[in-house]
Amino acid sequence: MSGEASAPAVSPRAPRPGTQKASGTVTKKGDRGAKEKPVTVLPPVGEEEPKNPEEYQCTGVLETDFAELCTRSGYTDFPKVVTRPRRPHPTFVPSASTSEKTPLDDPQVSGSCSLNSLESKYAFFRPTIQVEMEPEDKAVKEMYIRGWKVEERILGIFSKCLPPISQLQAINFWKVGLTDKTLTALVSLLPLCSSTLRKVSLEGNPLPEQSYHKLMALDTRIAHLSLRNNNIDDHGAQLLGQALSTLHSHNRTLVSLNLGFNHIRDEGAGYIADGLRLNRSLLWLSLAHNRIQDNGALKLAEVLRPFELTHTEVVERRRLLLEKGTQEQSRSPSSSRHGDSKADREKIQPIGASNVALVDKADKMQTMKTPKGLGKKKEKSGEVVKKEEKSGSGQSPTQGTPKKEDSTKSGKGKVTVPEQKPSKGKGPKTGSREKGSILLESELVAEAMEMVNPLLEPVEHRDGKVFMPGNKVLLHLNLLRNRITEVGLQGFLTTVQYQAQFSKAKSASKGPMGLLSLSLEKNCFSPQCAAYTMIQELMLPRDPISKAKPREEEASSS
Repeated sequence: MSGEASAPAVSPRAPRPGTQKASGTVTKKGDRGAKEKPVTVLPPVGEEEPKNPEEYQCTGVLETDFAELCTRSGYTDFPKVVTRPRRPHPTFVPSASTSEKTPLDDPQVSGSCSLNSLESKYAFFRPTIQVEMEPEDKAVKEMYIRGWKVEERILGIFSKCLPPISQLQAINFWKVGLTDKTLTALVSLLPLCSSTLRKVSLEGNPLPEQSYHKLMALDTRIAHLSLRNNNIDDHGAQLLGQALSTLHSHNRTLVSLNLGFNHIRDEGAGYIADGLRLNRSLLWLSLAHNRIQDNGALKLAEVLRPFELTHTEVVERRRLLLEKGTQEQSRSPSSSRHGDSKADREKIQPIGASNVALVDKADKMQTMKTPKGLGKKKEKSGEVVKKEEKSGSGQSPTQGTPKKEDSTKSGKGKVTVPEQKPSKGKGPKTGSREKGSILLESELVAEAMEMVNPLLEPVEHRDGKVFMPGNKVLLHLNLLRNRITEVGLQGFLTTVQYQAQFSKAKSASKGPMGLLSLSLEKNCFSPQCAAYTMIQELMLPRDPISKAKPREEEASSS
C-alpha cells in the first residue's frame, strides 16, 4: 500500500492530468510564443516612431535637412529655420482686429484678439535658426542662433546638415547655454564645414573652464572670432594669449579678435601682449569695456615698438639661425658631394667671405643663391667651350662656368663679377666665414619669405641686448572704457611717435606700418590732457576713416 501511494509522486508522467501542472505547461508555451513574436510598443499619440538619422542623405538645404534629422532623432518640437529679418528688433504692428474696437459683449472675440496680439508680439523670442541667404542661388551664408540652449544632440544634427552647405561663411551663437563639453563638440564640427566658414561669434556664453582658446588652434581656419560678454578673466586671457603665439607656435589664420565686455585686468592684458610679441597675423583687436589699468596698457604699448628679447627667445633665435644656415648649406651646390669638384667649392667659398662686411645686403642675398641657378644654366647653355677658354688654365669647364656665367649671362637680379672681385686673396679664411655669411643671409631673407618665424626678423643690438622692431602688423586696437590714466597714455604716446617716424622713413617701400586706429576714449583721464591730444594729432593722418571723410564731403559738395 505504501508503495502504491508513493508511486504517483515519483513518476514524472503522473502530474500531467492535473489542472495545476497543466496550467504551468500552458504558461511555458506562452513564454515561448512571446519570445518568437515580441510585443510591439506603440508610440504615444501625436509622436512618430523615430527613424535612423544615419540613413538620411543631406541635400544642402538647411531647412529641409534640419527638420528631417530632428524628426528622425525623436524631436517633436524643434526650432524652425527662418530668414533673418533685416531689422534686429522688428517693431510690432498691430493687426486690424486689434486696432479696431471690439464689442464688449462678445468675450470670445476679445480673447482671440488678445491672443493673436501676444503671439505676434513675442514671435521674435521663439527659438529659431535665423539664416541669411545669397541673393542669387538662395544658399545659406550666415547662421544665427540666439536665446535657446544648444545641446550636444543638436550639435550632432548640425554636424550632418552643415557640411553640405557649400557657401556657409559665419556661425553666430548668442546666449545658447554652451558648456565646455559642447564647445569641444563645436570645435570638432568646424573643420567638417566648408572652407568658406571663416567667422565664428560666441557671445554671452560663459564657460567654467574658459576653453575658448580651442577655437584658435593651429589647424583651424577661423579668421574672425568674437568672444564678447563671456566673463573672461585673467586666466582665460592667458589661454588666449598662448593661442596667439608662443615660442614654438604661432597662429597664422586669425585676423580679428573681439574680447570686449569681459573681466580682463592688467595681468590678463599682459598675457595678451605676450601673445602679440611673435604673432604676425592679427590685424584687429578689441579689449573695450574691460578692467585694464596702466600696467596692462604699458605692456600692450611696449610690444608695438622695439622691445628686448628675453634670454629664452635669444637662444631660440640662435637655434633657428643655425638650422636655417645648415639648410642653406645643404641646398647649395658648393657643399654637394656629387656636384662640383673641390676646386670649384674653394672658388665659390670666398663669395661668402667677401660679404661679411655687408656692403650691399641685397647683392649678398643673391650671391649665396647664384651658384644654384648657375648650375642649371650651364647644363642648358651651349657655350661651355668658349667660357672654358676664358676661365683660366687648370680649370675644368665646370669650374670655369659659374664665374664667367655671372659676367655674361647673369640676367636680371644675378650677381656680377665686380661684386665678386674683392673676394680674391681671402681663400684661406673660407670655412667659418661662409657659415657666418649664411647665417647673416638667413637673417636678412627672413622678412621677405612667406610664413617666416618672427624670431628671424632683422634685429638691433644695443648694449649687449637684442631688440626686435616690435609688432607692426596690428592695425586696430580698441581700449575704450577701461581704467587707463595719463601714465598709460604716455606709453601709447611713445609707441605712436615711433610708428609715425618709422612709417615716414618707410613710406616708399611696402610692409606693415603699425597702428592705423587707436581708441582710448572713456578712460580715467581728461580728454583735454596733453598726451591724449598729441596721440590724436599723430593718429589723425593715419586713420583711413578720417581720410575718407573729406573726400566724401568734397564729392557731396560737387
